[in-house]
Amino acid sequence: NDSFAVLVPFWAVWPFETMIVAKTHVANVSQLDTQQVRDLAAAMQALTIRYDNLFQCSFPYSMGLHQSPTATHPDAGCCHLHLHFYPPLLRSATVRKFLVGFEMMAEPQRDLTAEQAAARLRAQDPIHYKTRTT
Repeated sequence: NDSFAVLVPFWAVWPFETMIVAKTHVANVSQLDTQQVRDLAAAMQALTIRYDNLFQCSFPYSMGLHQSPTATHPDAGCCHLHLHFYPPLLRSATVRKFLVGFEMMAEPQRDLTAEQAAARLRAQDPIHYKTRTT
């Protein structure tokens, strides 16, 4: 949308790891205007619907929000609002990815590229699978 981009970072460790990034410099959620709040909600909804549609299940994920610590913090102006989504599902609703010793201590092993994950998510219907009429 006009305010936020949803992307799969090239460094993604989790199969369908994504980020929602503000398109303009915004340090924290308190700086969002009314339209940006709506756009953030729309981006989150669009992403999580596509997650659910991917394997037609309630797709689990952990989400983190990165923003400036406080408005008066010396580095507040350097912070850029973004969200991370870390979903553990790999190949189906029942196959999860686990980081094992060599991945934790050396290099993560990817089952699909960031481009493949982005294409699969982009290809999902924007209508939630439970609410489709056909």
